[in-house]
Amino acid sequence: MAEQAMIVVRGAAVREVPPEIAQFSVTVSARDKDRQVTLTRLAERSAALRDALDQWADVIERRDTSGVQVRPELKRGGERVSAYVGSVSTTVTVSDFAALGEMLLHLADADQTTISGPWWQLRPGSRAGAEVRREAITDALSRVREYAAAVGAQVDRLVEIADEDTGGGGHWRLMSAGSAEEFELEIDPQPQTVQATVVVRVAITGAQI
Repeated sequence: MAEQAMIVVRGAAVREVPPEIAQFSVTVSARDKDRQVTLTRLAERSAALRDALDQWADVIERRDTSGVQVRPELKRGGERVSAYVGSVSTTVTVSDFAALGEMLLHLADADQTTISGPWWQLRPGSRAGAEVRREAITDALSRVREYAAAVGAQVDRLVEIADEDTGGGGHWRLMSAGSAEEFELEIDPQPQTVQATVVVRVAITGAQI
């Protein structure tokens, strides 16, 4: 029995969508020759940061302590301690972009505070991923029908739809447009590019070659 003819095509889709959340990092630091002074200042500044974030609780979705560091600075060429340095970093997630610029300016105004971000993202499991995958499948099936028509064949049955990376996790990528380095009161959310690719295998009948 002759093997049934197949058409195998690759479908792709790309779209730009607005970000759904923004993340930024706030780090407070302290440095002094005396270890206890460093620790005391660090604790005070960390508490002040928590109080400041509490003022924005209605627009903050999540905040996590992402790093705590206390270390001695050594003099060159030896083990003698010249100072003690400490830092506490907090990652903040917000979805209210209207308040983001004002929040960043407010937090950055505190003593020994460093701001990094914002980093624009889609939420895990965002509908944008599912929608772009459907568009990729639609693109692939359109190509199948074109190829079948070109050889006078009819589409018989769908055999397989596979992610191009064959890992089963879906080949869709989120490519950030970058992050802001200078903060102003008004911040423009950066669109996120979502891309999906699939491979579709379809059996055909009646091909005329």
